[in-house]
Amino acid sequence: MKFSFWPRPTHTFDETKYLAQKVERTGWDGLWLADHFMPNAQDVSAPWPEALTTLSAIAAVTPRIRLGTLVVGNTYRHPAVLAKMAATIDHISNGRMVLGLGAGWQENEHRKYGIDFFDVPGRLARLEEACKVIKHLFQNESSTFEGDFYQLAEAPLEPKPVQNPLPLLIGGGGEKVTLRITAQYADEWNVWGTVATLKHKIRVLDEHCERLGRDPKTLRRTAVALVYLTDDTAVAEKMRNNTQATIAGSVAALQDTVAAYQALGVDELIVPNFNLRGDAEDVMDQLIGEVFAPFKT
Repeated sequence: MKFSFWPRPTHTFDETKYLAQKVERTGWDGLWLADHFMPNAQDVSAPWPEALTTLSAIAAVTPRIRLGTLVVGNTYRHPAVLAKMAATIDHISNGRMVLGLGAGWQENEHRKYGIDFFDVPGRLARLEEACKVIKHLFQNESSTFEGDFYQLAEAPLEPKPVQNPLPLLIGGGGEKVTLRITAQYADEWNVWGTVATLKHKIRVLDEHCERLGRDPKTLRRTAVALVYLTDDTAVAEKMRNNTQATIAGSVAALQDTVAAYQALGVDELIVPNFNLRGDAEDVMDQLIGEVFAPFKT
């Protein structure tokens, strides 16, 4: 099982670079960045560096860890431009890029930047078509595509990614459409979720794979949850009642939870540091050096 880290998006570049190099040095497997431009709040004044340009710089100063977006909002960039950006980062990183893609959901970013914000069916339809465009460009010398939303005319994408294929990850848990798109086009899938959530979503995802004639084992599964390391059982119980997916407890309790993820077929657990304060670096070290160590592959 792999274990990766997700820095807060308000970090300065120097802070993100420092954390990326720490992740590299201390045995984590990857670093993921969210693709947003501002907080989802009334006050949007917080500094918020752009994800893909940041990731390209991180790629140049880390030689080992996988690097990915969790996840790009499809509505923000034409998929052909996005494919070019991802392929370029794959070259900078010598084949360590994962293109995480989602339908896009944060309305205030669209409104404030004048980007069209479609209804949910409209965003999902564009996501599916974007998957087709990106895969076509990655796989073919020249791409002509006539879709409802995107068109290509003998379009090149050179150089091709170092990886063949460059992994396309779909993020989301919508059971009727998002998981069907995932089963049809993705190499990897990510969702926020506890063990109970993952158990249910994986069953639905596997059913989509089977209907499409795909071996579910060919789809890598990743999960995100807030992690609280504490020996206080009352605090752990309170944290587990968080509205966001949260796992909490002692080293042994967290290991039991990780074992349950692993038994479900989760290949990678991604840990945000949104909730880590104070001795956050010590917690990072204890998680990767003690809690996760028995499960690492």
